Amino acid sequence: MKRTVTKEKLLKIFLFVIVDIIAVALAGFLANLVRADLVFSKFLIFDGTKNFLKILPFLTFLTLITSNVLRLYNSLWEFAGVKEFLKVIINSFLSSLIAAMLAVMMELPLQRSFYILYPVFLAMLSGGVRMAYRVLRRIKRSSKGVKRTMIVGAGRAGAVLLKEIHSNPMNQNNVVCFVDSDESKWNTYLDGVKIAGGNQDIPKIVEKYRIEEIILAIPSITGSNKKEILTIAEKTGVPMKILPSLTQISSGEVSLSKLRNVSVEDLLERDPIEIDLTGIKKSIFGKTVLVTGGGGSIGSELCRQIAKYEPGLLIIFDIYENNAYDIQQELKRNHPDLNIEVLIGSVRDVDRLRGMFEKYHPQLVFHAAAHKHVPLMEDSPNEAVKNNVFGTYNLAKVCLEFKVERMLLISTDKAVNPTNVMGASKRICEMIVQMFNNHSDTDFIAVRFGNVLGSNGSVIPLFKKQIEEGGPVTVTDPNIIRYFMTIPEAVSLILEAGTFADGGEIFVLDMGEPVRIDDMARRMIRLSGLVPDEDIKIVYTGLRPGEKLFEELLMDEEGMKKTSNNLIYIGKPIDFDENKLNECLDELFAVMEDDKADIREIIKKAVSTYRPTDNYTQEKQE
Repeated sequence: MKRTVTKEKLLKIFLFVIVDIIAVALAGFLANLVRADLVFSKFLIFDGTKNFLKILPFLTFLTLITSNVLRLYNSLWEFAGVKEFLKVIINSFLSSLIAAMLAVMMELPLQRSFYILYPVFLAMLSGGVRMAYRVLRRIKRSSKGVKRTMIVGAGRAGAVLLKEIHSNPMNQNNVVCFVDSDESKWNTYLDGVKIAGGNQDIPKIVEKYRIEEIILAIPSITGSNKKEILTIAEKTGVPMKILPSLTQISSGEVSLSKLRNVSVEDLLERDPIEIDLTGIKKSIFGKTVLVTGGGGSIGSELCRQIAKYEPGLLIIFDIYENNAYDIQQELKRNHPDLNIEVLIGSVRDVDRLRGMFEKYHPQLVFHAAAHKHVPLMEDSPNEAVKNNVFGTYNLAKVCLEFKVERMLLISTDKAVNPTNVMGASKRICEMIVQMFNNHSDTDFIAVRFGNVLGSNGSVIPLFKKQIEEGGPVTVTDPNIIRYFMTIPEAVSLILEAGTFADGGEIFVLDMGEPVRIDDMARRMIRLSGLVPDEDIKIVYTGLRPGEKLFEELLMDEEGMKKTSNNLIYIGKPIDFDENKLNECLDELFAVMEDDKADIREIIKKAVSTYRPTDNYTQEKQE
């Protein structure tokens, strides 16, 4: 395709040609003036001056040719770096060599010192003008509303990012300083930009340099260090961007296009989890794996990670066709060789389950299908029983019939001392899989964990939407706390927990430090470049039906047994009366279609630790 040359570019080339013509003449005269001991009258009658004047037209013409060959007229001098200025130096010494050749050919001798002084002066003049052009253009750009930017990390990624910022005329950043944890770099310069201090100095450097945007450019940083830096930077109230980790940058390249806004997930991130990949692959490779609720937040991530371990067949089972379709298409794109079946149906329908098992004979079953929204289940408790309790019972029964190797139930911390129907229903689910495990060669297990960041209907998407709409952000109580984990982190631990199973266990995931929801809301507002309670109001709405101030991961009776992964523990199974559980299940089954029945009273018979909200003391345990 033919390129068009703009008038502006032609004018710039013309001006640089004029500059080089003047620079060649002036450099030669200065070299001879120095040789004449800086005496102007002596310079005028100096043979070297006269001989230089005679070769000057040819020298100028040939120097312009070498400049063009080295592409000195096509470089973007506004964004020039070491490479471009090295070309100027090379061209200056080539010009000196040409002068020597012309002097010999035309028998017009020049002083030997001329061949040293001339290229030095020529490089200073030609390069100096280009440097001045670079500086003036940057000053002009910085006055056009671009953001005064700090880059955290003066390593390779920071240097590459700075280079791209300088070479991209469309970027909206003017990098005015770096910050780096390496003290030996402080008060030095990287491509003309000062490394002004360390991470702890970020707030005062932001104020001193009037920073308008902060970029974290350390792709190899660990989760805990990233959290520390971002927590410091967050307090400045300045918008932040971040380069993803090296594992997330598939091509390994660092560029402006890779930058993304800092999320609350970054502020809560922990160091990478060490997973036994060999053990997980051994348990999944070549097998038929069923994921119920496979289109949901946890279920879809289970499908993504299971696909990496090359199952013989992956079955995605979900009642909601749109979600199931989305994960099906994603897996087809990313794993074209994956053998996958997507089936629509409900775990409430035992005949549908039995027909599916007869056809595909799954060996591993991950049960993620459930109603999970606490307030909604308080208003529709019968639906929680139908879907959670009897969906799990139906699935466990069919797994038993078809001699499945392992069924893993996705449970929740809300099953511990539940104050709501959803949590109590999940506790019954745990008891069901433990009961079936006692009468089967199939390993029935449960994995219990807290909230996952960004799941459908969770607090993070809600806060994001409220902030985008200008607020207010609604928090139920200023003291409410929750445990959080990223979805991929939780799922990888679920898969590894399955490799530890002997049957009957309730695995408990280490959720890290609890997070105050009010703090999270304020962080998200600040990450949006806004001020909590000023730009975005925070409104406290009161605890919702069935909601606790805090969640627990273990009941008092359960002990903690370590596994080889220090983020996975085994809760000692609590003995319960199976006959009583079956009686309660019969009662629940009899009334679950009757919305007028007091279904909570039957749930309390099955779950002795269930205490509805009005009977639960809402106090944080110290």
